[in-house]
Amino acid sequence: MKVEFAPLSVPLNRRIQTAAVLQWVFSFLALAQVCLAAFVLLCLSDWWILGALYAGWLYLDRDTPSCGGRRSQWVRSWRMWTYFQEYFPITLVKTVNLDPRHNYLFGFHPHGVLVAGGFGNFCTEASGFSQMFPGLTPYLLMLPFWFRVPFFREYIMCGGLVSSEKASASYLLSRPGGGQAAVIAVGGAPESLDARPGALKLQLLQRKGFIKLALKHGAWLVPVFSFGENELFDQMENPTGSALRRMQDRLQRIMGVAMPLFHARGVFQYSFGLLPYRRPIHTVVGRPIPVTQTPCPNKEDIDALHSLYVKGLTQLFEENKGNYGIAENKHLVFI
Repeated sequence: MKVEFAPLSVPLNRRIQTAAVLQWVFSFLALAQVCLAAFVLLCLSDWWILGALYAGWLYLDRDTPSCGGRRSQWVRSWRMWTYFQEYFPITLVKTVNLDPRHNYLFGFHPHGVLVAGGFGNFCTEASGFSQMFPGLTPYLLMLPFWFRVPFFREYIMCGGLVSSEKASASYLLSRPGGGQAAVIAVGGAPESLDARPGALKLQLLQRKGFIKLALKHGAWLVPVFSFGENELFDQMENPTGSALRRMQDRLQRIMGVAMPLFHARGVFQYSFGLLPYRRPIHTVVGRPIPVTQTPCPNKEDIDALHSLYVKGLTQLFEENKGNYGIAENKHLVFI
């Protein structure tokens, strides 16, 4: 394989953008393991008392990731996230105003490999969410497992990440006065196994838990489609039924975390590595779907609202696909 090296004349600004994305990839692929190892070493060192005190803090603070987390506007506004946003670049697109007197449940599609658009738009202020949607506070839901990792949990909560447990979403959507926006990557970890350039397959037909939550709390549904999310990484071929896919599906069921074998570019060359390609992401926030609170929704209620949501997401995609390089004959595939 011929390796295409980055030229020495790359401007400093672009090098800083690459460094910002490198730390982000490291954070989601290795920082949790580093934090866990640091905690174990702390407990085994002469400073074990600090480890014991922090373990006590973990116990006392165990419910915070399910009760709105502990966001830091300072962390969300780091200059580093601006470089991160400029690398792709990531753009947040508003179609209509959202009334902050309501609580909202944003359905984010597609999941992609590392949910780059979801993180950049809803866990940082780099794309201007607060200015674009004044009065709304976004929370990106993440697997509960990650909030059990010492130190790492504190870092991710600073950006507005919270647990994806049902109790966590219910806490946000039931807040009086409105202004809360819970963001759920509806396809979840299984959808990441199909994330590759050109893919338009969404896991949605059997995903109705978020619909039930919206009904129970009267939270308005907002479909969100992130154009370019699947273009950031290539992935080893793993068609349904293949040995690799069966192994990935088994690991996902056991661990709750998908293991897509992805690759893209490196730091100093463009031929291989774990950094995403420099390809634009346009995250389009669609029209809200009003929801009447139904404390005990039945199957008919859920199915009816689910159909409305699928229709709204499809309309959002069809109205905007031409703006972002998707051919007219390409359509979403729901599984």
